Amino acid sequence: RSDVDSQVRVYGVSPGKGEQPAELVSGFLEATTSDEENFGTAKEYLTKSAVKRWQPFAATTVLEQAPDVRVETDPGDRDGSGKTVVLSGKRIAVVDETHAYKPDAQPYEERIHLTLSGSEWRIDGPPRGLILGESDFQRIYRSVNKYYFADLGPDAKESTAGDNVLVADPVYVRRRIDPVTATVKALLGGPTEWLEPVVSSSFPRGSALGRRDERLSLDDSNTLKVRLSDRAARVSAARCARMAAQTLFTVQDLGEGSSEVSGVRLERQNGSELCALSSDAARAYAPDGVEGHPRHQYFVDSDHRMVRLSDDEDRPQPVPGPFGSEDAGLGTVAVSRDERDVAGVTADGQALYVTQMAPGAERGTVRLRSQGGSVEHGLTAPSWDGLGGLWVADRNPQRPRLLRLRGGTGAADEVALPQLDGGRITALRVSADGSRIAMLVKRSGHTTLRLGRIERRGTEAAPKLSVGALRAVAPKLEDVDTFSWAGDSRLVVAGRESDGVQQLQYVETDGSPANIPEVPGPNGVQSIGASEDQTRPLIAETRENGIVRLLPNTDWKTVDQDGSAPVYPG
Repeated sequence: RSDVDSQVRVYGVSPGKGEQPAELVSGFLEATTSDEENFGTAKEYLTKSAVKRWQPFAATTVLEQAPDVRVETDPGDRDGSGKTVVLSGKRIAVVDETHAYKPDAQPYEERIHLTLSGSEWRIDGPPRGLILGESDFQRIYRSVNKYYFADLGPDAKESTAGDNVLVADPVYVRRRIDPVTATVKALLGGPTEWLEPVVSSSFPRGSALGRRDERLSLDDSNTLKVRLSDRAARVSAARCARMAAQTLFTVQDLGEGSSEVSGVRLERQNGSELCALSSDAARAYAPDGVEGHPRHQYFVDSDHRMVRLSDDEDRPQPVPGPFGSEDAGLGTVAVSRDERDVAGVTADGQALYVTQMAPGAERGTVRLRSQGGSVEHGLTAPSWDGLGGLWVADRNPQRPRLLRLRGGTGAADEVALPQLDGGRITALRVSADGSRIAMLVKRSGHTTLRLGRIERRGTEAAPKLSVGALRAVAPKLEDVDTFSWAGDSRLVVAGRESDGVQQLQYVETDGSPANIPEVPGPNGVQSIGASEDQTRPLIAETRENGIVRLLPNTDWKTVDQDGSAPVYPG
C-alpha cells in the first residue's frame, strides 16, 4: 500500500500437469489474487461449463487468512471421477455485488466440486464469488467514497447548509484494475443499501455509462469526461451540476500521484456536452462546507472553564463569553461548526446551556435538564451537526432519550431509537452532514461503537426523527473507550481487543479498517478529539498526562495536565 507496493504486479500461474484436487484448488485460489482484469488464468482451473457459470464479482468473502484446503471423501463418487474439496477458515467480512463491505465474523466453510476432464482435474462446482485472506483483500482492493445528497426532509428549510449536503458512502473497488471507471459505475448504481434511505442521487434511476466498454481516465488537464446513456440526456442544467458534483467528489482521490481532479464534463451518448463543472465551481457542494474549517481545539480546564488552543499555541486561553468565566461550572462542551455558538453540560451532568462564544454574550436559560441524579446518569457531551442541529442523549435510567435541538436553542425533538437490547447510550457524535450518528452503547459490561443512519420524516412543524439500522463500526474491539469523527467516512477509535491492551486505530463507517498509517496512541486515552480535516492534530485526554496533542511530525505533548473533554467543532 506504499508507492513501492503500487508498482508490484501479481500474475496467476496456470494449472500444472497432473495436479491433484487439493493442489488444483490452492492454485485456483492463488490465481484469483492476481491483477488480471477478467481472471483469465483462474478460469483455466474450471471446466468449460463452470467458466460460464462462475461470477467472480457476485461477492467477495474476506477471511482472517487464506482458507485451509482439505479433500473430503465423496460418498457419491463411485468411479473416482469426482472429488469434493472443503475450504474453511474464519470469515471477517463480505463485500457484496454493490461493492459494500459488511463485517460478518463467523466460521466459514464451503465445498468445491472437481471432476476429471480427460486426465486432468478441473473445478466444475466453483465457489460463489472470490475468497480472499485479509492481507490479499487489502492489497487488491481500496476503499473509495461515493457521494450522494442528504435527504433532509422537514429540516431542509432550516438547514444552515441548504440542500447541497453531500454524504460519503464508502465502497471497495479493485486498486489496480481501472478504479476510476469502477468507481463511477458504482456511483451510477446508486447508494449502498444501508445509506439509501437517507440520501438521494441526482442521476436519473437507471443511468449508466454511454458505452459498455467505456474506460474513464483524467485527460492532460486532469478533467474527467463521462459519457452517459440516454437515460440522463434530458436533465436540467441545475440537476446536471449536482450530478457533476457527485462525480467530482467521488473521483477526487483517484488521480495519479498528488494530482487532483480539475473538473468534470458530463456528455450525452452522442458526445455533446450535457454540462461541465470545475473544481472551483464545485466548492459550493464540498463536504467541508458543512464540516467547517476549525481554527482551534477546545477542552475544559481544571476550573471547569472552556479553553481553546490554536495549532501554534502551547498554552490554552479561556474562550470569550460566559463559558470562559471562572464560574462556568462545565463538564463537557461542543462547538458549532462555524465556531460561533457553544453548548455546555454542567459538571454534574444535569443541565445543558447554549450561548454565543463572544464577549458580552449571556449564558441564558437551561435548554435541557436531566433528572438522572448523577454525572453517569445525566446528559452526554453534546454534538453539533453541520446543519445547525444540536444532539444530546439523556442517560436517565428512568427515561433514557436521544434529543435534537433545532438551531441549538429551539425545541428539543425526541429521536426514536431502535431496540438496544438492554444497552444504553453513553456517548455520541453526529456527522457533519447530519445523516449519521455514532454512539457508544454499553451492554452486559462491554461498550461497543455503533453507527446509525438518521431518518427524517414528518413536517417542518412536527418533524419525526429516528435512528435506524445500527451497525458495529469497530467489530474487532471488545470495548471502546472513546471515538471521534476523523473524515467524511472515517472515525478514530481508542479501545481494547480481548487482550485488554488499549490501542488507537482508524476505522471506516462500514466497519472496515482504514488504510492509513497507524498512530501510536498515548497511554490511557479517556477522550479524543479529531477533525474531518486530516491535516489537523489529534487531541486527547489521558489518565496520566491530562490533555495531550499530536502535531504533524512530532510526538504527543502535554498541553494541560489537568484538562478534560477535548473536542473540535462538531
